[in-house]
Amino acid sequence: MNLKMEHKGLTERYQRQIQLKEFGVAGQLKLSQASVLVVGAGGLGCPALLYLAAAGVGKIGIVDDGLVEMSNLHRQVLYGTQDIGKKKVTCAKEVLQRMNDDIEIEVFAARVTSFNAFEIIAAYDIIIDGTDNFQSRYLINDACAILNKPLVYGAISRYEGQVSVFTSGINYRDIFPYPPKDGEVLNCSEAGVLNVLPGFIGNLLANECIKLITGIGEVLIGKLLVYNILSSYIYTIEISPTERSAQVRPLSKADFEQVDYPSLCGIEAPRQDEISADELNSLYSNREVDVVDVREDFELPKISHYTHIRIPLSSLHKEISVIKKDTVVFVCQSGKRSLLAAQRYRELISPQSKAVFSLKGGIASLEAGIKR
Repeated sequence: MNLKMEHKGLTERYQRQIQLKEFGVAGQLKLSQASVLVVGAGGLGCPALLYLAAAGVGKIGIVDDGLVEMSNLHRQVLYGTQDIGKKKVTCAKEVLQRMNDDIEIEVFAARVTSFNAFEIIAAYDIIIDGTDNFQSRYLINDACAILNKPLVYGAISRYEGQVSVFTSGINYRDIFPYPPKDGEVLNCSEAGVLNVLPGFIGNLLANECIKLITGIGEVLIGKLLVYNILSSYIYTIEISPTERSAQVRPLSKADFEQVDYPSLCGIEAPRQDEISADELNSLYSNREVDVVDVREDFELPKISHYTHIRIPLSSLHKEISVIKKDTVVFVCQSGKRSLLAAQRYRELISPQSKAVFSLKGGIASLEAGIKR
């Protein structure tokens, strides 16, 4: 968007910002030319989105696969009772567009995954992480670090919140190199949260974005701000790049796409979709099946007893059209990559349209079943 400041309506809309000596017309122009992606349209995302839109950020992206629920309404201020059951991104866009029809709003009714993260994140200048789970936080952090995108991070629980900006060689893993296991740290739905806390932290996220875009003030790079809403106690912790961060996070897109983020955070893949070698034999004998080997081309042994397709896991999203049949079985060396492949494949298709399985135990179980 190209903001023409001589337009009376726009001048009036942003006049209180423009009159700030450090901000001025130049700051408003920078906002109008910037793009910000907000991942998570919940307690943190809602206030951040409200103030970014009101400030005049030219393009705002919203990523969330959730529907509005009654329990959201006490803190997720973009939604009302009439929105229950509707997509959050759709409701958010309607509210923000009514507030400011001068900006562009793009929505993604999806969860950020290792399959789609690069494509979505690459199109924006700054990313806000407003998610409430560790698998998303680590995934978003790693993608932003590889793409060299500034990441504005926020987290809340009960009466306390955190804010930081990860860029210039510093990332989330410099504070938390390893994710906690599933259930070790409670999220808002489990621990609860006072409704004004996400409003406070969400506004700080928007504030850090505005400072990054306009160049005013001191950005929280290399600092973690912690705020307790009961005591009104605020303090900051210094953050420095660590060798451990570089050792544990993926350093390339190819490495990133191989990481199973749910398993990294102790979340088990759905085991009901695993099948044994005997079950594969039965499927193969009684119906049309696409057997898909997701190992790299150099990996041995080769599958010789089934007609199959060879698509390395890193290329699955590019070659999805090759998989034609209504029953699909993914195979790898041990059964771990094939579980991830099945999960990713389901994200690309209608969940009810195909039967998707992973071979339990991988190639070794397959060879043993054939010998019997």
